Amino acid sequence: MMDQNGFLAIAENGTSNDIFSGLEAWVLNSVGAVIFSGSTFDLATSKSRRIFTNQPDIYPVSGLKEIVPNAWTAQVLDRRQTFVANSLAEIRGAFPDHAVIASLGCGSVINMPVFLAGQFLGTVNVLHEPDHYAPDRVAKLHDLRPAAMLAFASHALGLSADHPI
Repeated sequence: MMDQNGFLAIAENGTSNDIFSGLEAWVLNSVGAVIFSGSTFDLATSKSRRIFTNQPDIYPVSGLKEIVPNAWTAQVLDRRQTFVANSLAEIRGAFPDHAVIASLGCGSVINMPVFLAGQFLGTVNVLHEPDHYAPDRVAKLHDLRPAAMLAFASHALGLSADHPI
């Protein structure tokens, strides 16, 4: 079971991918997720990119995608607020891939924006069965924000086994 000490050991010695895997394990243990991913956003060019996923066959690490302004982008990207939906109806209103999400048995989502030193780094995205993300689970994910900052910072620095600082 992942905890703070286990995560810090990975963060001290691992690659960016290892650190995201450690964050995923910690989220699975404390919050729960069927789908876990991390996405970055280039707000200047309106492009997004999935940089980590636990479902690579369905949601692969990807190239750039266009950011389409909507209520979700206003909440998460503009106002820096976590997005929570606990029904397929709410998900349908926010995500064009709602049918894929439903086919995986998911019906709730949290998209948590991650910032460091005032800079937007990306979002942690977790999905589970409908009605899974009650306020206590959302609070637990918010408690993991420092670990998410480390994961995104390691990605931004390009930390990998063959690319140390």
